[in-house]
Amino acid sequence: MGSTKDIQRRIKSINSTKKITKAMEMVAAAKMRRAIEAVLRTRTYSNLSWTTVLHLSRAAGNGSGEVAHPLLTKRKEIKKVGIVLITSNRGLCAGYNTNIIKKVHESVLMHEKTNKEKPDFMIIGKKGAAVNKYYNYNIAAEFPKADIISKVKEVYTLSNMVIEDYLSGKYDKIMVAYTDYVNAAKQVPRVKQLLPIDIKAEEEFLGIVGGDTRVGLDKEFVDEKQEKYLRDKDYKYEYVFEPSPEEVLDEMVPRLIEIQLFQALLESNASEHSARMTAMHQATDAAKDMVEELTLFYNKARQAAITAEIAEISAGANALAE
Repeated sequence: MGSTKDIQRRIKSINSTKKITKAMEMVAAAKMRRAIEAVLRTRTYSNLSWTTVLHLSRAAGNGSGEVAHPLLTKRKEIKKVGIVLITSNRGLCAGYNTNIIKKVHESVLMHEKTNKEKPDFMIIGKKGAAVNKYYNYNIAAEFPKADIISKVKEVYTLSNMVIEDYLSGKYDKIMVAYTDYVNAAKQVPRVKQLLPIDIKAEEEFLGIVGGDTRVGLDKEFVDEKQEKYLRDKDYKYEYVFEPSPEEVLDEMVPRLIEIQLFQALLESNASEHSARMTAMHQATDAAKDMVEELTLFYNKARQAAITAEIAEISAGANALAE
């Protein structure tokens, strides 16, 4: 146990830190509310656009279900993979960045036997540079990331680059690694195939993780799609294409890529602010516990010092009396 002055200095320092973490918690909570509003406002639209394009693709395909569109056609051999990785710009958000980077690294290791070359990364958020620092993966491009994402045009540059790189043959497959927002206490890292669009995909809804049942539009959407899929598994939707299926898909598929990237960015933003708010809340509680413990030590040290002084005075008085 240190001196009372040392303990007082530590208490003062921890109280200062507690004020900072509390302020950061409040800021993160405000940003989290806005991010959650944005992600819930667009999630159903994003998932509905996904199912619509899948239905259009099947309707425009031949009897085998395949469709002759460059963004829907699978390559026979996967030589090079591009991965869009969404992380945060700053730390202090618990395991948010660590979890998504670990998830994407595990995914790369899982497919390294089928992929002949190491993947390239296109990162959004400064913390994504860890894939190069720790795993030596090549970073092909870096994009800035805002704390609050509000417009889909913020992903236009990235989506155009992704589409051009795939069409040019630079990459045979493009994935997106992001963190799905479930609730304030739970965020799930995911790696999803972005290109080519898999028209046989069944459970590729953003924000709907592992059959989680949540209230509101998300649960209704999942229940409806699962029920309809089981009921009409072999049903073919009838569409009238004007002017032609190719021209319709040429317009809709790139828009779908933009929407999927935008929604993945919204999901990651909501997850980041939720993780940071939780981390700062826990740090504030830990600081409070430390102050209480140090205050107890301070009182004990002060009491011991007073007792020692009284004992010295008593001893001196007894010596004078003798």
